[in-house]
Amino acid sequence: MFSSLSARIRGLASLFWREVAKFGTVGAFAFVVDNGLWWLLYHGVLEGSATKARLISASAATLFSWVANRFWTFRRRRQNNVTRELVLFLIINGVGIVISSGFTWVAQYPMGITDAKWLGFAGIVGIGVATILRFFAYRFWVFNAALDEEPGFQDDHELLDDGTRKPAPASGVPANKPGNEAGNPRLAAEPTPPAAP
Repeated sequence: MFSSLSARIRGLASLFWREVAKFGTVGAFAFVVDNGLWWLLYHGVLEGSATKARLISASAATLFSWVANRFWTFRRRRQNNVTRELVLFLIINGVGIVISSGFTWVAQYPMGITDAKWLGFAGIVGIGVATILRFFAYRFWVFNAALDEEPGFQDDHELLDDGTRKPAPASGVPANKPGNEAGNPRLAAEPTPPAAP
């Protein structure tokens, strides 16, 4: 029992950290897309218009993040309803922006901090909190389809199974259909009535 529980915990930890690593990688690339595109726009076609450049770069980074998380980080959990998934993704990102900006606002106004270094630190803390919440929201709300097999980790999906599911019969006949008494313990246990004399 304890060895089975230990294997289950190790498997779930492995699954979790692989998703965290992929999520972090996507986030790093999204950061590069956001700031790199902003720099190109601000020093190019949108010179002198920092806000418009940031709006476009942030939108591009968000779209990149959704595609990368959908087809890589959580590719085994993506929803069949693409529109619903994208809407949920955008809502979560909106909440993340409010949280990260909120830390700076609290530091600047209610707390009265004016030092740029401390305001920057508050922003970093806000980004950290928003990133953690964003990961769990992605994992359990946006990309929440059932686990499937993944090369090298074929048994991960079984770690979330409580053991109540029974494998499908080898014959291909559903377990409760007539003629498949072997797959139905109740039918198999019933005695055959004696033949009429």
